[in-house]
Amino acid sequence: MGSTLYDKVFDLHTVRDYGDGRCQLFIGLHLVHEATSPQAFAMLGERGLSVAMPERNVATADHVIPTDTVARPFLDQLGEDMLTRLEENTRDFGLRFLSPDSGQYGIVHVIGPEQGLTQPGMTIACGDSHTSTHGAFGAVALGIGTSQVRDVLATQTVTMNRLKVRRIQIDGQLTPGVTAKDVILHVIHELGVVGGVGYAYEFAGEVIDAMSMDERMTICNMAVEGGARCGYVNPDDTTFEFLKGRPAVPTGEAWDRAVAWWRSIASDADAAYDDVVVMDGATIRPMVTWGINPGQSVPVDGLLPLPENAAPEVAASYNEAYDYMDMKPGTSLGDYPIDVAFIGSCTNGRLSDFLEVADALKRTGARVSPGVRALAVPGSNAVREELVRLGVDKVLQEAGFEFRLAGCSMCLAMNPDKLVGRELAASSSNRNFKGRQGSPTGRTMIMSPLAVAAAAVNGSVCDPTAVFGAADAPLAS
Repeated sequence: MGSTLYDKVFDLHTVRDYGDGRCQLFIGLHLVHEATSPQAFAMLGERGLSVAMPERNVATADHVIPTDTVARPFLDQLGEDMLTRLEENTRDFGLRFLSPDSGQYGIVHVIGPEQGLTQPGMTIACGDSHTSTHGAFGAVALGIGTSQVRDVLATQTVTMNRLKVRRIQIDGQLTPGVTAKDVILHVIHELGVVGGVGYAYEFAGEVIDAMSMDERMTICNMAVEGGARCGYVNPDDTTFEFLKGRPAVPTGEAWDRAVAWWRSIASDADAAYDDVVVMDGATIRPMVTWGINPGQSVPVDGLLPLPENAAPEVAASYNEAYDYMDMKPGTSLGDYPIDVAFIGSCTNGRLSDFLEVADALKRTGARVSPGVRALAVPGSNAVREELVRLGVDKVLQEAGFEFRLAGCSMCLAMNPDKLVGRELAASSSNRNFKGRQGSPTGRTMIMSPLAVAAAAVNGSVCDPTAVFGAADAPLAS
């Protein structure tokens, strides 16, 4: 019987088996940002400890970075204080810091792959739940809490239980207008927001095999929104093509050896899984969330569900969501005008996301509806520079989008980009929790970048193909 990628990587990185279900796991790469590291560094200082392996720890600032200017000091004092602390800690403990001054900065889950730091067969940890993004490369990538950030800094290890593995096989072919974001929202809709608890999700099948790395990152990014601790895709030629030539990736003979090993780490054809779910990609529609968790979603042209048709515990959550969102069962999301359109985040702030939107806007000459505030925020400075080089910034601006500097922006609003009052946002981010985008009463609907652009143009949620038609080529993430 063969093994899964998860089990191979877990076994290779196990330092100690405690015999009670817990194992001490070596972490090959630790990514650090300003939001969850200050307390961890402080705990090291209190104990007189150093960072065990500084060369395996790389830092950036993303959550608090303003997207209108990175001139110092920041107007937001908390953000300025957190960035200052990260600068001090990385200097004092000897960590590499991809700072705004370096030009290499960006969202941690964008710059890791961009720099080639993320590689197949690795264990990767970061004090951020969406570390699962890096699983797109065939890594076991784990979001950890602040106390575990301290442990990784001090020992380069974490303690955890081995997960079960669920293979989610999506076969067939996606229809025009359906993107990777729609696929993962469909998965979460079908399996639930707690369906993955205790599992690692292995994404596979014809639909996944045909996806670009950007698309696979979108899928794995939101595995945690389905309750899974991590999600991954087995490495293949698409993975290797993306990685080749990136700064941290081996070259020459070392590259050939790396690729051979990366191929070997993939799940075996006869691997045993704890569960297998098979889905038909042709049945997936563009999806939009309507409620207060990512599982509360409908097809873009569907009607909001009736609580009376749901189980009692589900009906209660529906009623809570309807009260908060100020929406009514049986209506269409197109009935609710949006105030804000946001394209960006670690889920959908990559080059292909903006190229797809820019192509649709340029091809149709569509413009943002009056009264809609539309933000386009690249996930890294490198993405932004490439968009400027290609002239995409002008296309977005001419259509009515604000083209901003790189950062997390309105995904979680630990920076000046926030919803105001009861504003309703069409967002390409990953969470629609109460108050997630900065206002305690603000409302968020999650969808693909293409659907965000369509909503911005239409003034409310609609089928992207109704606004932009069907692109000639398959759509990106």
